[in-house]
Amino acid sequence: MKILIVNKFLHPNGGSETYIFKLGAQLQKTGHEVQYFGMEHEGRIAGNNAGIYTSDMDFHGGGLRKIFYPLRIIYSTEAKKKMRLVLEDFEPDVVHLNNINFQLTPSVIYAVRSYEKKCGRKVRIVFTAHDYQWVCPNHMMRIPATGAICFACRGGNFGQCSKNRCIHGSRIKSLLGTIEAKYYAKRKTYGMVDVIICPSEFMKKQLDTDPLLADRTVMMHNFIDVDEGETGGMDATDGDAGAADMTGRKNTGAVKKDYVVYFGRFSEEKGIRTLLEACRALPQIPFVYAGTGPLEEEIKGVANIENRGFVTGEALRKLIAEARFSVYPSEWYENCPFSVMESQMYGTPVLASDLGGAPELVRPGVTGDLFRGGDAQELTEHIKALWNDPELCRRYSENCKNINFDTVEEYCDKIVRNLYKEC
Repeated sequence: MKILIVNKFLHPNGGSETYIFKLGAQLQKTGHEVQYFGMEHEGRIAGNNAGIYTSDMDFHGGGLRKIFYPLRIIYSTEAKKKMRLVLEDFEPDVVHLNNINFQLTPSVIYAVRSYEKKCGRKVRIVFTAHDYQWVCPNHMMRIPATGAICFACRGGNFGQCSKNRCIHGSRIKSLLGTIEAKYYAKRKTYGMVDVIICPSEFMKKQLDTDPLLADRTVMMHNFIDVDEGETGGMDATDGDAGAADMTGRKNTGAVKKDYVVYFGRFSEEKGIRTLLEACRALPQIPFVYAGTGPLEEEIKGVANIENRGFVTGEALRKLIAEARFSVYPSEWYENCPFSVMESQMYGTPVLASDLGGAPELVRPGVTGDLFRGGDAQELTEHIKALWNDPELCRRYSENCKNINFDTVEEYCDKIVRNLYKEC
């Protein structure tokens, strides 16, 4: 089978890139032919035989080209044209879309359906939803200015994005996001996709609020690859954490030490301010942080926090495996947080917020506990209770060792058998 994997970034950048490279490698390992399409970049590590990619678009940089971005982020004639050339050269059976909005745009979907008509055979389109972009223009279901979680755009009420300046706090960018969402909703573009992979039941529920998507969604938790001493399949934001490189060996016998660990990005939406409040209220408990981010300076001012900074590989594995428990205080609706899966993989129970897909991974009272996201007092009480009950932590840890996640081999096999099949 020939599979074309499409993603705006073809270099290591975040969770979706870890996902596509792991999945692509496994598909090739099992005898399938895989090529990639996305933006050109000096760090690109995957590609196609035609050597065709779109030009790199950096929304955070300057230059004259940015003048034309408003049109290109809604519909890219360049992406459609170049995608068509790659399709004609490769002749894929399946096109597996990932993060395409803004840089590539859904114009690539039209390229596939146009090519399909010309070649006279079915081309299966599979999409993995790494975020909520297709029902929320800022993709996070969170209002950045206030930190409030939000469902306002569900049902196609995309004007709320402009009203709340949900994209980078910018009126213009938010307006463009609104226009893009309304444009593709009116054209029913996303209904041209055959199947949508949702990494959590929570994400599936959100996408199912759009009747056009509801009969196309399937839930598949992300994979975690431990057979070769590597892990993969995280959510889109975890790749920005600056802590994990997603490698390490499963550890079921680490000697626990006296600290609580947080690893991930030091940012508002990750719940760091709430966790810092809990840390200050519990000066007798040592915390170890691993990561980087905009709130790093605030972490330095808390006496019972040791910040290890950017940690990878064996050092990260050991840090997670030896902790009494980890804390995952995220305050947005993350879909299938790899940080939770990785912690459990190493036999470390997780105290997680009750938002998004995290509750699907933690069994309260068995492998960890949940607290109300954003509630510093409740988080403090939970941390204190777990810390003061080492035997409970030990039982949770033992239970974590019995959790079975899909390996990349199992995940890939399910996709090929169930989702890449002909309609």
